[in-house]
Amino acid sequence: MTLDDLRKNIDQIDDELLELLNKRMEVVKHVGELKKHTKTVIYRPEREKSIIDRLSGYESGLMTRAAIEAIYLEIFAVSRNLELPERIAYLGPEGSFTHQAAESRFGAMSDYLALPSIRSVFESVDTGRARFGVVPIENNLEGIVKETIDLLNETDLKIVAEAVISVHFTFATKAEKLSDITKIYSKDIAFGQCEKFLEEYFGAKDEDFFVQVDSTSKAAKLAAQDPNSASICSHIAAKLFNVPILFDNIQDSAQNRTRFFIIGKDFINQKSDNDKTTIIAKLPDDGKPGTLVRFLQEFENQGINLLKIESRPVREGEQFNFWFLMEFDGYFLDENVQTIMKRHSAEIKCLGSYVKII
Repeated sequence: MTLDDLRKNIDQIDDELLELLNKRMEVVKHVGELKKHTKTVIYRPEREKSIIDRLSGYESGLMTRAAIEAIYLEIFAVSRNLELPERIAYLGPEGSFTHQAAESRFGAMSDYLALPSIRSVFESVDTGRARFGVVPIENNLEGIVKETIDLLNETDLKIVAEAVISVHFTFATKAEKLSDITKIYSKDIAFGQCEKFLEEYFGAKDEDFFVQVDSTSKAAKLAAQDPNSASICSHIAAKLFNVPILFDNIQDSAQNRTRFFIIGKDFINQKSDNDKTTIIAKLPDDGKPGTLVRFLQEFENQGINLLKIESRPVREGEQFNFWFLMEFDGYFLDENVQTIMKRHSAEIKCLGSYVKII
């Protein structure tokens, strides 16, 4: 079989795929009309996960789970926009890793709103200017994002879903040769996380060769304007500003991952087969010995697996008191979870149950 024959086969399959996708979207359109009539929420992370799980269960073929997920997340995003277009706010700027996390869940076609702070994302969702918001919650190397936790405590917004992305830095430039580059733009944290690459390729350069800017997105934008410069930035920033990627995955650690929360207002997920619940606990008499231990013991007694506990200061009074953000396996309406939540109804604020990613 010749190359032309193979290409004709691909063209024929593409025609069939498009026909099937159009049929799928016709069904989606009817689903959207039904949801609009019944005022049902469009975004259902647990439903999307169940589809990907089912399709990934087929053992034949070359498609891996990651490939299936990448394709179907875009199909889901197009479907949601047909059902009911929804605006997504995220911690900007454009081309940031939060932007990348947002697109990984809502697709390239969604209506995005880049905002300057985590608080502004919360306010945008709380006031209805955006249906969902995407904010960072923790990085496995840098730790927890305290502002996100504090705002979850201060507001009545819910956690809709979580997203996890690997932090990969790219070296992007319009220069033809490395010797043509006169400066490299990036954020301080990106320079720090790519030290080995920089030492190997640019170790002899003076300090002013490395120019710190506010964000890796700005670095990509500056590199797009100056053909004798380069940037260390995210893949999405290089793509956004049309800067060719010369080297990919230049970070020192391959295990650098960031977790994000998708937040919404008046949102409750349906139960799935793999849920996580996040709560805030404000324990009475938390200054007395054993208060926290006794509370945690209740989770063990109910067979609930605790995943995370973070303490934050109560900013009232003169004492050193704390409240706690906690994550555990299970759905908030599970009988064993309800046993604890009913017993401590005055002390627990449920932030939501959602499909567990990690």
